Amino acid sequence: MKIATYTRHDNLMEKPRMAAMIQRLHGASIETYPIRAGSDILPGTDLVLSVGGDGTFLSASKRVGEAGIPVLGVNLGRLGFLSENSPEESCEALLSGRYEIEDRTLLKTSIEGEILDAETSFWPYTLNEISVLRSGAAILGVDVSIDGNRLPTYWADGLLVATSSGSTAYSLSVGGPICTPDAKVLIVAPIAPHNLNVRPLVVPESARIRISLKSRDDRVMFSMDNRNVLLPPSAVIEVEVAQFSLKRVRLEKSSFIKALTTKLFWGEDIRNGSEQQ
Repeated sequence: MKIATYTRHDNLMEKPRMAAMIQRLHGASIETYPIRAGSDILPGTDLVLSVGGDGTFLSASKRVGEAGIPVLGVNLGRLGFLSENSPEESCEALLSGRYEIEDRTLLKTSIEGEILDAETSFWPYTLNEISVLRSGAAILGVDVSIDGNRLPTYWADGLLVATSSGSTAYSLSVGGPICTPDAKVLIVAPIAPHNLNVRPLVVPESARIRISLKSRDDRVMFSMDNRNVLLPPSAVIEVEVAQFSLKRVRLEKSSFIKALTTKLFWGEDIRNGSEQQ
């Protein structure tokens, strides 16, 4: 087996737990090598080890791109839904083969209009969500149509479109529903809406979503997971499900419901006691 390792913080690979994991893998004749970009991935690579939090996992997913190489998220102690596994658990799973490959939906975005500024070159795919946000003091008007059917204008700080994977990310913070990762749905949710009679909307993955904007500012912020660009208010954004998915390594002991209860304390109630443990 050949494994690429990716991290945004090199010092993590020097931590005793990670060093021990890599040593055990090498002892089992598993080759590992570091990568910085997708072009660094060698032929015959079986998976990419993402070492860090969910932000690192999102960056790793961009490096993998359309290659179809599975990504395993290793977390050294912080909150993580995509990177939820400890080095010890990950090592045992790799050595024993007790893991599965699951497909996670990706969004594909196209933009009609000029991109004013970008942190990096534009890559149209996202795992968690895309969001449009006001960049100044003026309220943002967001017009959304779903398969050609126009919704009432959202007057808000912004709006996001999330996958089921992203339901526990930004979408959760703005009051969106929690969806299991295998749910074939998208979430359309306003961010700090100024019209109180609007709610997040769940639509099927087959939906094509078109977004246009109204703003007195000369630019708006557009985010794709952990990447940002600036757009003029005249830009039109189209969102749909990508034709390929991200392959994520899931350990046998992994449970989405368990992650909700242990990481977000979902349903924490003194009356429940230990009966749900």
